[in-house]
Amino acid sequence: MYYEQKKYDGKKEKRFETIYSQGMMEVTKILLDKETGVQYLYHTNGSAAGLTILMDSQGHPMIEKSNNKNDW
Repeated sequence: MYYEQKKYDGKKEKRFETIYSQGMMEVTKILLDKETGVQYLYHTNGSAAGLTILMDSQGHPMIEKSNNKNDW
C-alpha cells in the first residue's frame, strides 16, 4: 500500500493521540496513529517499557475508521 507521507509540525499538530490511559506508576496506554488509524498498546513500569500493535481476533491490526470517539 502506498500513501503520501505527511510532515507533522509538533507545535501545531501531533500524529499520535492517547485514547486510553490507566495507572500512575505502572502505566498502560492505547495510542492512535491519526494518519493511519492503527492503534498501539504502550505499557511502562519503572525503567522498562513496551509498545506493540493491537490486533483483532483474526490477527489483523486494529484500525480506527471513525473520528468519533463514541464509535470506538
